Amino acid sequence: MKIINIFILLFVSSLSLESIAADCEQVIEGNDALQFNSKAMTVSAACETITVTLKHTGQLPANIMGHNWVLTKSSDFMPVAQAGGAAGLENDYVPQNDPRVIAYSKIIGGGETTTVTFSTADLSKGENYTFFCSFPGHYAIMQGSLSLTD
Repeated sequence: MKIINIFILLFVSSLSLESIAADCEQVIEGNDALQFNSKAMTVSAACETITVTLKHTGQLPANIMGHNWVLTKSSDFMPVAQAGGAAGLENDYVPQNDPRVIAYSKIIGGGETTTVTFSTADLSKGENYTFFCSFPGHYAIMQGSLSLTD
């Protein structure tokens, strides 16, 4: 009986670890209709890093309907998004070396995928974070929230 209890405990523990690990990896899709398939992401505070994979499910090329994934504090979202246009496509429409940018992916076109991994060390539970596409004009529609949970 003791062996069965140990086995059950180990099995349940492994399920918990798998769910924490899965929480550290997020997948989001963007399309040619200026839409992310999710408006919110929740990540465990236990994650040391977060990996976000962006899939562009549309067909248009990056220079016409490119998408990326950018993360800032919500209070920094609008100024960073507006500054992105001046940065240009060659800089993924992200102001370079801007400390307000927590993480960002490259601009991709239809059928492409990109991944960004970043440390959670600069994130705080209770802080409001906004993710968005910084391609000019897209940020008005393509945005959502990211939050840390226990």
